[in-house]
Amino acid sequence: MGAIFQSLGRTLLAGVVLLVLMVLATGANVAGSDAWWAFFMRWLHVLSGVLWIGLLWYFNFVQIPSMPKIPDEQKPAISKVIAPEALFWFRWAALSTVITGLLLAIMSGYIASALALQRPFTPIGIGMWIALVMAFNVWFIIWPNQKKALGIVTVEPAEKAKAARLAMLTSRANTMLSIPMLFCMVAQQNNGF
Repeated sequence: MGAIFQSLGRTLLAGVVLLVLMVLATGANVAGSDAWWAFFMRWLHVLSGVLWIGLLWYFNFVQIPSMPKIPDEQKPAISKVIAPEALFWFRWAALSTVITGLLLAIMSGYIASALALQRPFTPIGIGMWIALVMAFNVWFIIWPNQKKALGIVTVEPAEKAKAARLAMLTSRANTMLSIPMLFCMVAQQNNGF
């Protein structure tokens, strides 16, 4: 059992195997019906979203507030190792969340109504638009500026400080937006608001 948990890949594979066993044991109908595939896409969407928003909240609740407390000689461990890896998963989780969400809306037949903010899809539509803004922020503001702030792209110290501040403020904006976005997702599942 210890060998499973010593490797992230083996841990994830074990989770998938456990899921397959649970589906088979419960006799769930996985024969490929449209409803099942929509459910599966919703599951992938939630899985991606948990990773995206989890990392967003990690940055804002843990990493950013902790950085001033870390001695300067220890900061490279964060800026050279942890942050780039977290940002990799952060941006790809954002993209995966958007893609799976759009596919789910297409499969479920409400994409146009939701994006047009038509009832009864107004809550999810608002949530989708907020998520699109947030994903744009991740890819086109946070990531380019974090590359400068972390030294992945070499810039002058003043530009590095400016980039770090813009990345942080945009990340905070996304944290703020995540609250109504998550509300909208839940609200749609509960007959809107």
